[in-house]
Amino acid sequence: MLDDAAKPAKPARGKQHAGRFGPAMAAGLLLLLCLALIHLGLGARYIGPRELLRALFFYNAHNFDHKVIIELRLVRLLAALLTGAALGMAGTLLQSVIRNPLGEPHILGLNAGAALAVVAASALGASWGGLTAARPLIAAGGAAALFTLVMTLSCAGRSGLTPLKVTLCGVALSSFASSVTAAILILDEQTLLALRTWLAGDLAGLDYPTLLSALGPMLAGALLALVISPRLNILALGDSAAIGLGVNIARTRLLGLAAAALLCGAAVSVAGPIGFIGLVVPHIARRLVTGDIRQVIPLSAVGGAILLLAADIAARALIAPRELATGVMTALLGAPVFIAIAARRFK
Repeated sequence: MLDDAAKPAKPARGKQHAGRFGPAMAAGLLLLLCLALIHLGLGARYIGPRELLRALFFYNAHNFDHKVIIELRLVRLLAALLTGAALGMAGTLLQSVIRNPLGEPHILGLNAGAALAVVAASALGASWGGLTAARPLIAAGGAAALFTLVMTLSCAGRSGLTPLKVTLCGVALSSFASSVTAAILILDEQTLLALRTWLAGDLAGLDYPTLLSALGPMLAGALLALVISPRLNILALGDSAAIGLGVNIARTRLLGLAAAALLCGAAVSVAGPIGFIGLVVPHIARRLVTGDIRQVIPLSAVGGAILLLAADIAARALIAPRELATGVMTALLGAPVFIAIAARRFK
């Protein structure tokens, strides 16, 4: 049983700032639209907003700029939006279910487990193209398996499950899974060549079939997260209070972790193991807007999409015409935030 004092947010905070949800969502969507137009215009050939809108609403297959936007840049934009939203929601779920402010797919092993599962499947003979349809579920299975091991090891000992033990076990098993992944890639050069860009956490070179294959698990995870969000609010009161209010704690946590695994698996299958989006976004949503999980989940989806889109713009623009991997930019932002939260939490 988790320590009842380890709560990332207080329910009263959600009531205090409940009126901010609508304006915050509207502002977030407006910012997302502006970033999307900037993102579509960037590239070796700059395309202005007027031509962008013409390509989106009056597509001309014989117009070179229109083909670049629809066939190349739009798929990257959609990948950033879907991946960022999924990681933002997954981070909110993990922080709520285990009541750990450092809960995040990259830190707690879900990303590493998902990446290991996809790499192992590819090395065992599944071609990259053949993995497209099954890759999100393979990644989700790997994420769930490794995080189950994290939680099992964290329960060992007299103190039981604590936020610090979950974090340390997550970091340790993430390193272990990453080492196994590296060993497979060293022994299988063909898999290394096929997956090296993907493993860096990048949005380049994607196609629409990859996005469509991840859409189903992503929507299932998001819907499940919204369905259990009222119970997660009660869970934040502590295990004893939740039991008294009739919440099945084990089932709620299991459903929350299943939703997080689906979201994380779908995100990793598209863009590779991108970290720290799920750490930063839920904290921003809770502190500036609300602590109500029913509102934090959609806000985290919008915030995650904004953050990943901004990171991808920076990755493409900082050393243009060359590009950095998007995962590099999120790590540069997220690592200092992780250190700051950990220092304050465990001092």
